[in-house]
Order: sequence, then structure tokens, then C-alpha cells
Amino acid sequence: MKILKALFSRTTFLILVVLLEIVVLISISSLFGKIAGYVEMILRVLSGLVVLYIIRFSRHLSSDLVWIVLILLFPVPGTAAYLLIGANLLSGRTYRSILKQAEAARGLLVPNETIEREMAKKAPELAGQFHYLSRSAGYPFCRNAGCDYYPLGDEGYPVMLEELKRAERFIFLEYFIVEEGEMWNGILEILEEKAKAGVDVRLLYDDVGSYSTLPWNYAKQLEKKGISCMPFNRINPVVNIIMNHRDHRKILVIDGKVAFSGGINLADEYINKKEKYGHWKDNVIRLRGGAVWPMTVMFLTHWNALQERDPDFTVFRFPEEETSAPLPGYVAPYGETPLDNEITAQNIYMGILNQANRYCTIFTPYLIIDTEFQNALILAAKRGVNVRIVTPGIPDKKLVWNITRSYYSPLIRGGVRVFEYTPGFIHSKVFVCDDQVATVGTINLDYRSLYLHFENGVYLYGCDAVKDIRRDAEETVAKSHEVTLEECRGGIVKEVALSALRLIAPLL
Repeated sequence: MKILKALFSRTTFLILVVLLEIVVLISISSLFGKIAGYVEMILRVLSGLVVLYIIRFSRHLSSDLVWIVLILLFPVPGTAAYLLIGANLLSGRTYRSILKQAEAARGLLVPNETIEREMAKKAPELAGQFHYLSRSAGYPFCRNAGCDYYPLGDEGYPVMLEELKRAERFIFLEYFIVEEGEMWNGILEILEEKAKAGVDVRLLYDDVGSYSTLPWNYAKQLEKKGISCMPFNRINPVVNIIMNHRDHRKILVIDGKVAFSGGINLADEYINKKEKYGHWKDNVIRLRGGAVWPMTVMFLTHWNALQERDPDFTVFRFPEEETSAPLPGYVAPYGETPLDNEITAQNIYMGILNQANRYCTIFTPYLIIDTEFQNALILAAKRGVNVRIVTPGIPDKKLVWNITRSYYSPLIRGGVRVFEYTPGFIHSKVFVCDDQVATVGTINLDYRSLYLHFENGVYLYGCDAVKDIRRDAEETVAKSHEVTLEECRGGIVKEVALSALRLIAPLL
């Protein structure tokens, strides 16, 4: 039975298609045997043009350097790999639809000039950050009407369940990974009940993220339960076996009144019901009031790009005048997309570093950064800022962990303090600075999150939750091991190997 299941699995099908494509390519190559020299010359010229195209239109040249090197070394396979994997030219239809929806949605996120003036008056030194996020990136601030930070998925999950039980109109979920188990089953039980009661329930999950955790026809299974469901960016074995641009967002919106985000996916390890890499350190953030609206727009933009169903997003907006009185601080949920020329997440992270005065503590599961970001971290430390980075003590991907550790030595030499979370794996993505500013979300400090994936985060200024995040940072650092320069030293063979791995880091 297991043999039959393996033979007819989705993975087997994909492997067979790839093998078939290789056979076809070899066959075509043999047909051109007599004029191989001319064909090779033409292909080399085309490869050169592709390199020039990458240099001219690259959003971030450091992340595209690997493609330039591969194409120059191996013109034909390198160019083919770039067109199929790097450029995603054969998947443009989905992306054009997302761009269309995103452009239509821009007019729904309008900056509030009164709030902008209030914020600039309270923190003139941060006015540039506020202006960038609100005006240039297009994610305006709103007054804090409720913001709660949960330092562990274990603590945030019960709150998510309670809020789901209160749903009356709609529930929107967008997650990278969904896996059947205690966590997802607890949510699914409520979703089924709500769907039967007439609540509009929708789930969007990434096809690659959930490839090994859900059956290929899972969307159809949920549709039979009354839950609208779509996989994002389906793996297409015929035209594009690996698609770089994944939906790494974590969004839960309920009735337009409350929204959740943070680092957790919907699988048991995120709430420590299943141990994979020691203790799993993650987080959840809950928002209320006007801050829920940008999260709703982000979800609907992706949903309608795949299935145009909602001509008017505003029907899902909860009237702000009906929310409770504002609390201290301001909130700006924001998104990251690989389809525009704005590197929103990196610009926000760099802005926080550049404006830090006393401290900046960072949680990230992966540390694969470019020279610009590395220099920003070191410069902040040299200005006297206590810059601390917390990475996993137990890795989920040994190769990526080794690349992460290769950055330790120059950072520590530059004054940055690096810690490894001793109890296990830290999956949180957090910046907290000077008891004023914090950002919580899905964006890792690696090439994929910063340049290739669809991501989301929440920028906080002056909220009580910033103090909660600071408290979590101190408690986490206390449980972590500070890495010394002596521990970073390795032999010449290891250094050469890590240098080579850094080159291909954007592909990992």
C-alpha cells in the first residue's frame, strides 16, 4: 500500500515531469549537433544580454549576484535556470493579477494627516521613518485601539481560538504552512461550525509551504465543508518546477474587528505541541480598530488576484467610529511584495537601526544579509547602540545555520552582540528599539524574506506592547548563550566552504 501511495504521489509525478523535460532538452540538443558552434555562440550572446538585463533591472544586486555568476560560468543551463527559477517569467499571469489588485487597493489605504502631524510632533527624530512608511511605502499609521503581544505561540493560540468563536460575518486566513494536527484541527473545528452558520470563511495557504503537510486536493476537501480555500501560486511541473515568490504571510482577520499576525504558522511545533528542534520560540500579535483594515486589504488583494470575487473591499471594513477609545501609541501594518521597486521591509529595518540611540534587539531565525545591512548593524554598534541579535541554538536547517554563523565574526568584531537561543529554535522576527519602536511580523533577515517573498509586519510606535516586546527580549537574551569571537574561529577549509555557500545563499 505504501509503495502504491509513493508511486502515485505528487512528488513522483513532479520528478517524472522533470526527467521528461531533461530528455526533451537532450533530444533537442542532439538535433543541433552539426551546427552546435553557431548555436552556442548565439546562446552566449543571449546569456550576456540576460546578465545586462539583471544588472539594469535588479531590485537588489547582492541577491542577484549568484545568477550573474552562474550565467557567466554556464551560459546555457545558467540562463535556463534563471528564466525558470529566478525571473519567473512563465508565471507572470498570477503576478500581473496581483499587481492589478494591489494598484486598485492603494486608494483604500489613505494617510491621515492629523495623525502624521501628531506623530511628528511627539517624535521629530523619527518623522522620516513615519513619512516613509505612510507615504512612500503606502501603509499609513492609525491610532492604537488595541495591540497585544504574545511572546509564545502557546500563549497566542488560545486567544486566536476565542476570537474565532466570536466571528459573525467573515474569517480570513492567509498562512505559509498549514498542517493537520492539534493546532489546525482546533481551528478547523471552529471554521466548520462558522461556515455552517453562514459566516464567510476563506483560507489561503502557500502551495510550496504546505507541500509536505497537506494533500494535493486539500482545497477541495475544505470546499465540501463550506470553507472557501485556495493554494497560492500552485506548483506547475510543466512550466515552472520551482517558483521563487512564495506567500510567507501570516494573517488572520475576523469580522474586520480583530486581526492576528506574528511568526507562527498553523502547525503543532509553533505551539510546542510537537518538538522538532527543542523549544520553539515564536510570537503572536493581536490588533483591533483601524489597524485591522490594512490586514484585510492585504488578504483580499491576494485572494482576488487568484479568484476575483469582491468588487468592493470596503464592505469588509468595520466602522472606526464604533471602536473603543484609542490607547497610547500608533500602529502601521505593512506588507512586502517582490513585484514592486520598494524594498519595504529592509528599509524599515534599516530605518530603525539608523535612528537607534540606546539599544536595538533583533530576533531572527536566519541571518543571511548583504554588506549594506551588515555595515548598518556595525555602524549602529560603533555609535554606542547596544545591538543584540538572537538566532537559534538548535537549527531547523543545518546548512542555513552554518551560513548564519559565518556572519558572526565580522559582526562581533564590529561591536554587535550575537546570542543563540539555548533552549531550541527561535522563529520570531522582531526588532525592538529604545522602548519606543518595534516591528513584529513574518520577515526574516535573509534574501528570501527581504527580496523574494510576500511578507507582512506590524510597526509599533509608543504602544504599551513595545514594552512587552522589550520584556520578552530581555527574558530571551537571558536564556541565550552569547557567542564569543573565539567560538567563531574555524580552519581555512571551513572558511572557503562558507564563502562558497554565501554565494548561493539567495537560492536557499
